[in-house]
Amino acid sequence: MLSDRGFKIVSFSGIDGAGKSTQIGALQTRLRELGVRSMVLTFWDDIVVLGGFRELISHQAFGGDEGVGSPERPITRRDKNVTSTHVIAVRLLLYFLDAVYLRLVCLQLRKTEADIVIFDRYIYDELANLPLDHWFARWYVRLILNLVPVPEIAYLVDADPAAARARKPEYPLEFLRQNRERYLALSRLAGNMTVIEPVSLEAAASRMMDAWLGVQGRSPGSAARLEVPASEV
Repeated sequence: MLSDRGFKIVSFSGIDGAGKSTQIGALQTRLRELGVRSMVLTFWDDIVVLGGFRELISHQAFGGDEGVGSPERPITRRDKNVTSTHVIAVRLLLYFLDAVYLRLVCLQLRKTEADIVIFDRYIYDELANLPLDHWFARWYVRLILNLVPVPEIAYLVDADPAAARARKPEYPLEFLRQNRERYLALSRLAGNMTVIEPVSLEAAASRMMDAWLGVQGRSPGSAARLEVPASEV
């Protein structure tokens, strides 16, 4: 059964290196087996307003490396881990624009033939960059969440920061620890996020599908075992 907009939204969020891409692949595989049509949108590529320009300006202003880190090629990024007051002020404006565009994109997706639209990251991943211990940031988060479409299920793929950094070495470990705490605080504030606790990626895939089946009104555990490449576990 589809929602009024004609499709369901499933989002995946979490710190860098948490294993979101692996879980998305596992979900897509299972949906194909069930005959459910799905499509994937990447928040940074498909939603963020002026993403390329923002990345260029960020690199020029803060330095740091470009690209994607890997165990063979670790990098040091400086973007969302820059938390000066004026940078946060700019983020508030940009995140509002991203939320408005996200809403417009979801309206346009009414014509899609997909039953499920999977978001690789969502507005939550931007909001987790804000100082959620401040009352204004919490007020702003509630404002943005009232503006964007609510996913049918919003996964927060939790992970041990050290293990996540080993998989994707881009940010300092201390930042990843702080970022993880903000994600968990955001999940409590939003009230609609399904947290997949830090376990092996294969176990996380199983828990992810159990949560999905629960939303669909089917008993958890009825899904076929989801295979995750051994190199990812």
